[in-house]
Amino acid sequence: MFERSVSGPEKLTFDDPVTELHVRIVNGTVNVVGTDEGSARLEVSEMEGPPLVVTRRDGVLTVAYEDLPWKGFLKWLDRKGWRRSAVVSLAVPAQTRVEVGVVGAGAVVSGVKGPAVVKGVTGDATLVALSGPVRADTVSGNVEAQSVTGDLRFNSVSGDLTVVDGSGSTVRADSVSGSMIVDLAADGPTDIRLTSVSGEIAIRLPDPADAEVEANTASGAVSNAFDGLRVHGQWGAHKITGRLGAGTGKLRATTVSGSIALLRRPPHEEEGEPWDAPPAAGDGPDAPADGPAGPSGPGSRAREGSEGPSVPAPDPGSPDAAPGGPSGGSPSDGSTDKKVL
Repeated sequence: MFERSVSGPEKLTFDDPVTELHVRIVNGTVNVVGTDEGSARLEVSEMEGPPLVVTRRDGVLTVAYEDLPWKGFLKWLDRKGWRRSAVVSLAVPAQTRVEVGVVGAGAVVSGVKGPAVVKGVTGDATLVALSGPVRADTVSGNVEAQSVTGDLRFNSVSGDLTVVDGSGSTVRADSVSGSMIVDLAADGPTDIRLTSVSGEIAIRLPDPADAEVEANTASGAVSNAFDGLRVHGQWGAHKITGRLGAGTGKLRATTVSGSIALLRRPPHEEEGEPWDAPPAAGDGPDAPADGPAGPSGPGSRAREGSEGPSVPAPDPGSPDAAPGGPSGGSPSDGSTDKKVL
């Protein structure tokens, strides 16, 4: 059993095993990093107001204010107690179970492989490279999840959710007025369920995708980038339904008055392959001119099609000048019209 009151900047090291971490602070910042080390380290770099109580018992390390319990944490709205602040950094074994609660403070949790729970009243949270199950509950705080491979559950009143390169098998999100932007990079089937009352929902799926899709909005607009899906309803309620690939995964998105957009990742973007369709037959004479350009050939023509010819300008007076003009002057690059954004 270890207990210590920290009222100012201080560093502590815990050599005994730590399997669970509890942090609860008001204002300031908390930063938790999972490491391959067996010990845990704590640094309090700034402190204002009442002291933090640090305890370690039976493998559970707790850093919190004495009057800020975890139970009923989201109801702790006594602003008289907000006159405090702390900047806390912790390094714990990657397999540690982490629980972080913030009131008006920012939280960053990264590199943790164990389960992670984040609760916030008004503070924003950033979750990076978490591989265990993740749960985030906020009142008005925003949550950004980057490269999270574990299952993700999000609940909020007005906070926004942003998922970047998410590859977990499950994403559940519920919000009243917060928006949701979910960018998925999963290799296998995923189960996605997003619900909002007035928030906007945008989902970007891999191409090719594998999911049974049903997206509904009562009065918002819809946008769909997949040919295999159908959009129903011209006025009022809109619905997007259909099957992508084998339909192994599931995508359910519902909002009452918010808009819904289904986007797709460009295929093989990392390999530099073109996004658009093959050039029309009339573009054949331009091929030799674009060939020497190497990787910038097809891609640059799609981007520069509205600005004029993509072939290099011939030297004045050259006998090749005349043939070059008609070939480049005509906006014959139909590939930009076929490009799906």
